[in-house]
Amino acid sequence: INAEPLRIARESINHRLSSGSTQPTVNKVSLNDLILLATANALVKVPEINTSWNEEEIVFHGTVNLAFGVAIEEGLVTPVIRNANSLSLKEISAQAKLLINKARNKKLSPDEMQGSTFTVTNLGMFGIDFFSGIINPPNAAILSIGTTRKKPTVGSCGNILVGETMVIGLSCDHRLVDGAIAAQFLQSLSENLENPSSMLV
Repeated sequence: INAEPLRIARESINHRLSSGSTQPTVNKVSLNDLILLATANALVKVPEINTSWNEEEIVFHGTVNLAFGVAIEEGLVTPVIRNANSLSLKEISAQAKLLINKARNKKLSPDEMQGSTFTVTNLGMFGIDFFSGIINPPNAAILSIGTTRKKPTVGSCGNILVGETMVIGLSCDHRLVDGAIAAQFLQSLSENLENPSSMLV
Protein backbone atom coordinates (compact mmCIF):
# COMPACT_ATOMS: atom_id res chain seq x y z
CA ILE A 1 0.00 0.00 0.00
CA ASN A 2 0.93 3.66 -0.31
CA ALA A 3 1.89 4.52 3.29
CA GLU A 4 2.57 8.23 2.74
CA PRO A 5 -1.00 9.42 3.57
CA LEU A 6 -0.87 7.42 6.80
CA ARG A 7 2.40 9.08 7.84
CA ILE A 8 1.09 12.54 6.96
CA ALA A 9 -2.13 11.91 8.90
CA ARG A 10 -0.17 10.78 11.97
CA GLU A 11 2.11 13.83 11.83
CA SER A 12 -0.87 16.17 11.46
CA ILE A 13 -2.79 14.56 14.33
CA ASN A 14 0.20 14.65 16.67
CA HIS A 15 0.96 18.26 15.76
CA ARG A 16 -2.60 19.19 16.65
CA LEU A 17 -2.49 17.22 19.91
CA SER A 18 0.75 18.86 21.00
CA SER A 19 -0.22 22.42 19.98
CA GLY A 20 -3.58 22.24 21.74
CA SER A 21 -2.23 20.87 25.02
CA THR A 22 -0.86 22.70 28.06
CA GLN A 23 0.78 19.52 29.34
CA PRO A 24 4.55 19.09 28.77
CA THR A 25 4.08 15.49 27.62
CA VAL A 26 1.29 14.48 25.28
CA ASN A 27 0.31 10.92 24.46
CA LYS A 28 0.94 10.93 20.74
CA VAL A 29 -0.76 8.64 18.27
CA SER A 30 1.44 5.91 16.81
CA LEU A 31 1.34 4.43 13.33
CA ASN A 32 0.16 1.19 14.94
CA ASP A 33 -2.79 3.01 16.57
CA LEU A 34 -3.96 4.15 13.14
CA ILE A 35 -3.54 0.61 11.79
CA LEU A 36 -5.63 -0.79 14.66
CA LEU A 37 -8.39 1.74 13.99
CA ALA A 38 -8.32 0.98 10.25
CA THR A 39 -8.47 -2.76 10.98
CA ALA A 40 -11.45 -2.46 13.34
CA ASN A 41 -13.24 -0.38 10.71
CA ALA A 42 -12.53 -2.92 7.95
CA LEU A 43 -13.70 -5.82 10.15
CA VAL A 44 -17.09 -4.13 10.54
CA LYS A 45 -17.37 -3.81 6.74
CA VAL A 46 -16.33 -7.44 6.15
CA PRO A 47 -17.80 -9.33 9.15
CA GLU A 48 -16.93 -12.75 7.70
CA ILE A 49 -13.35 -12.13 8.87
CA ASN A 50 -14.46 -11.41 12.45
CA THR A 51 -15.48 -15.02 13.11
CA SER A 52 -14.43 -18.16 14.96
CA TRP A 53 -14.81 -21.88 14.36
CA ASN A 54 -16.27 -24.21 16.97
CA GLU A 55 -17.25 -27.86 16.75
CA GLU A 56 -20.77 -27.25 15.48
CA GLU A 57 -20.94 -23.87 13.74
CA ILE A 58 -19.23 -20.68 12.62
CA VAL A 59 -19.54 -17.95 15.24
CA PHE A 60 -20.00 -14.39 13.97
CA HIS A 61 -18.84 -11.91 16.60
CA GLY A 62 -20.96 -8.82 17.12
CA THR A 63 -18.02 -6.77 18.40
CA VAL A 64 -14.36 -6.49 17.44
CA ASN A 65 -12.02 -7.60 20.22
CA LEU A 66 -8.68 -6.71 18.67
CA ALA A 67 -5.51 -8.48 19.83
CA PHE A 68 -2.12 -7.05 18.90
CA GLY A 69 1.38 -8.42 19.31
CA VAL A 70 3.72 -6.95 21.93
CA ALA A 71 7.34 -8.11 22.02
CA ILE A 72 8.77 -8.68 25.51
CA GLU A 73 11.94 -10.42 26.72
CA GLU A 74 10.13 -13.76 27.12
CA GLY A 75 8.64 -13.65 23.61
CA LEU A 76 5.38 -12.30 22.24
CA VAL A 77 2.11 -11.59 24.06
CA THR A 78 -1.20 -10.50 22.54
CA PRO A 79 -3.26 -8.20 24.77
CA VAL A 80 -6.81 -7.43 23.63
CA ILE A 81 -8.54 -4.10 22.99
CA ARG A 82 -12.21 -4.88 23.59
CA ASN A 83 -15.01 -3.35 21.51
CA ALA A 84 -12.44 -1.70 19.26
CA ASN A 85 -15.13 -1.07 16.64
CA SER A 86 -16.83 1.44 18.98
CA LEU A 87 -13.67 3.29 20.06
CA SER A 88 -12.18 6.50 18.72
CA LEU A 89 -8.55 6.81 17.64
CA LYS A 90 -7.62 8.48 20.94
CA GLU A 91 -9.36 5.71 22.92
CA ILE A 92 -7.63 2.95 20.94
CA SER A 93 -4.29 4.71 21.38
CA ALA A 94 -4.79 5.09 25.15
CA GLN A 95 -5.81 1.44 25.60
CA ALA A 96 -2.93 0.19 23.44
CA LYS A 97 -0.38 2.22 25.44
CA LEU A 98 -1.83 0.97 28.74
CA LEU A 99 -1.69 -2.67 27.62
CA ILE A 100 1.84 -2.31 26.18
CA ASN A 101 3.03 -0.81 29.46
CA LYS A 102 1.42 -3.64 31.43
CA ALA A 103 2.98 -6.24 29.12
CA ARG A 104 6.48 -4.81 29.46
CA ASN A 105 6.13 -4.62 33.24
CA LYS A 106 4.70 -8.17 33.45
CA LYS A 107 1.38 -6.94 34.84
CA LEU A 108 -1.00 -8.24 32.16
CA SER A 109 -3.80 -10.36 33.61
CA PRO A 110 -4.97 -13.54 31.82
CA ASP A 111 -8.30 -11.84 31.09
CA GLU A 112 -6.48 -9.08 29.19
CA MET A 113 -5.06 -11.67 26.77
CA GLN A 114 -8.24 -13.67 26.15
CA GLY A 115 -11.37 -13.27 24.08
CA SER A 116 -9.87 -11.83 20.90
CA THR A 117 -11.77 -12.06 17.61
CA PHE A 118 -8.90 -10.88 15.36
CA THR A 119 -5.16 -10.25 15.73
CA VAL A 120 -2.74 -7.69 14.29
CA THR A 121 1.00 -8.33 14.41
CA ASN A 122 3.38 -5.57 13.38
CA LEU A 123 7.10 -6.26 12.85
CA GLY A 124 7.72 -3.03 10.97
CA MET A 125 9.74 -1.59 13.85
CA PHE A 126 12.22 -4.47 13.37
CA GLY A 127 12.76 -3.60 9.70
CA ILE A 128 10.85 -6.66 8.42
CA ASP A 129 9.39 -6.07 4.94
CA PHE A 130 6.94 -8.98 4.86
CA PHE A 131 6.10 -12.07 6.89
CA SER A 132 3.23 -14.52 7.31
CA GLY A 133 1.64 -14.36 10.76
CA ILE A 134 0.51 -17.52 12.53
CA ILE A 135 -3.22 -17.51 13.29
CA ASN A 136 -4.10 -16.90 16.93
CA PRO A 137 -6.83 -19.51 17.71
CA PRO A 138 -9.80 -19.29 17.66
CA ASN A 139 -9.47 -16.27 15.32
CA ALA A 140 -10.26 -16.73 11.63
CA ALA A 141 -7.26 -14.67 10.50
CA ILE A 142 -4.24 -12.60 11.48
CA LEU A 143 -2.97 -9.41 9.84
CA SER A 144 0.77 -8.91 9.38
CA ILE A 145 2.28 -5.44 8.98
CA GLY A 146 5.73 -4.84 7.52
CA THR A 147 7.96 -1.80 7.65
CA THR A 148 7.59 1.24 5.39
CA ARG A 149 10.26 1.54 2.67
CA LYS A 150 11.02 4.33 0.25
CA LYS A 151 10.68 2.93 -3.28
CA PRO A 152 10.27 4.33 -6.80
CA THR A 153 6.60 4.75 -7.67
CA VAL A 154 4.72 6.12 -10.68
CA GLY A 155 2.98 9.45 -10.08
CA SER A 156 -0.39 10.57 -11.47
CA CYS A 157 1.34 12.18 -14.47
CA GLY A 158 3.42 9.10 -15.25
CA ASN A 159 6.51 10.55 -13.59
CA ILE A 160 8.74 8.56 -11.23
CA LEU A 161 8.53 9.60 -7.57
CA VAL A 162 10.05 8.46 -4.29
CA GLY A 163 7.11 6.65 -2.72
CA GLU A 164 6.54 5.15 0.72
CA THR A 165 5.42 1.54 0.50
CA MET A 166 4.15 -0.78 3.23
CA VAL A 167 3.42 -4.49 2.67
CA ILE A 168 0.52 -6.04 4.58
CA GLY A 169 -0.49 -9.69 4.62
CA LEU A 170 -3.34 -11.86 5.84
CA SER A 171 -3.16 -15.47 7.03
CA CYS A 172 -6.58 -17.15 7.07
CA ASP A 173 -8.30 -20.28 8.35
CA HIS A 174 -9.89 -21.52 5.13
CA ARG A 175 -12.68 -23.26 7.01
CA LEU A 176 -13.94 -19.73 7.69
CA VAL A 177 -12.39 -17.38 5.14
CA ASP A 178 -11.82 -18.01 1.44
CA GLY A 179 -9.61 -15.98 -0.87
CA ALA A 180 -12.39 -13.71 -2.16
CA ILE A 181 -13.46 -12.64 1.34
CA ALA A 182 -9.82 -12.15 2.35
CA ALA A 183 -9.33 -9.93 -0.71
CA GLN A 184 -12.42 -7.86 0.18
CA PHE A 185 -11.04 -7.29 3.67
CA LEU A 186 -7.58 -6.32 2.40
CA GLN A 187 -9.17 -3.97 -0.13
CA SER A 188 -11.25 -2.28 2.58
CA LEU A 189 -8.24 -2.06 4.90
CA SER A 190 -6.04 -0.63 2.13
CA GLU A 191 -8.64 2.05 1.39
CA ASN A 192 -8.65 3.02 5.09
CA LEU A 193 -4.86 3.15 5.31
CA GLU A 194 -4.35 5.03 2.04
CA ASN A 195 -7.21 7.46 2.79
CA PRO A 196 -7.17 7.92 6.60
CA SER A 197 -9.83 10.67 6.45
CA SER A 198 -12.33 8.09 5.16
CA MET A 199 -12.39 6.54 8.63
CA LEU A 200 -13.95 9.73 10.02
CA VAL A 201 -17.25 9.18 8.20
